[in-house]
Amino acid sequence: MIISEVSEKYSMTQDALRYYERVGLIPPVPRKPNGIRDYDDYSCGWIEFIHCMRKSGIPVEVLVEYVQLYQQGSKTKEVRKELLQGELNRLDDRIANLQATRERLASKIENYDDLDKS
Repeated sequence: MIISEVSEKYSMTQDALRYYERVGLIPPVPRKPNGIRDYDDYSCGWIEFIHCMRKSGIPVEVLVEYVQLYQQGSKTKEVRKELLQGELNRLDDRIANLQATRERLASKIENYDDLDKS
């Protein structure tokens, strides 16, 4: 697939896709003989993974480190797992904080509804 197709498929800008490749968020994308990026299933798999991780708030630096470790092969498996586990723990903390905030907001709204009844 060419960059415009991938951009549409993942609802990302072409600039974002180029940035992902330039900073090492995804491995280098294969190119056609004329230099045009030719995204294959492997490239798209990385894009989908990184896009999902970025939406959850995982920092670019962490993901770059993960990709670099992945490219070094199975010898980095445990380090990669620890890296992802740390991010999962941070995400769980964020979810708990968001849930507490949501409950407080819902309670506040309920108080307004009770005021209308009096």
